[in-house]
Amino acid sequence: MADTTAIKPLDQDEEAFLRALGRVMAYLPRVVDADMARERPITGSEYTVLVHLSEAPENPMRMSDPARVRGLSLSGLTRVVKRLEARSLVLREKCPDDGRAWLAVLTDAGWERLKPAWPTNLASVRRHVFSRLEGCDVAAARDLERIAAGD
Repeated sequence: MADTTAIKPLDQDEEAFLRALGRVMAYLPRVVDADMARERPITGSEYTVLVHLSEAPENPMRMSDPARVRGLSLSGLTRVVKRLEARSLVLREKCPDDGRAWLAVLTDAGWERLKPAWPTNLASVRRHVFSRLEGCDVAAARDLERIAAGD
């Protein structure tokens, strides 16, 4: 357990930032999912998995790769991929190099579902994120990725 006497308390700006980050983390997936569901039969999580699969070299990805990128547990990603697989948007295959691992593969139907979902997702992200960050240094905000890099 950490020695709380040696830990410097958060200053006012740090505390405000942390609370704002928490609100954004709760808000953004919910509103993007709502926009996607309203216009396309796909959730934000499903869309993100399809995007990552579409960007993978030669398409198949180990199931752990999109889980890490999406910030999902492996079981959470498995649930998303099984939903996609049930709709023939993704195939799951045993990894030829590792019998314990599974690969996710984007199907032609997955590509066809992804293409029209892109403008919907883009419009949602522009509306809910970038329209509210005018004047902010978005390039500098990319440093937030260091948080996800872990220990």
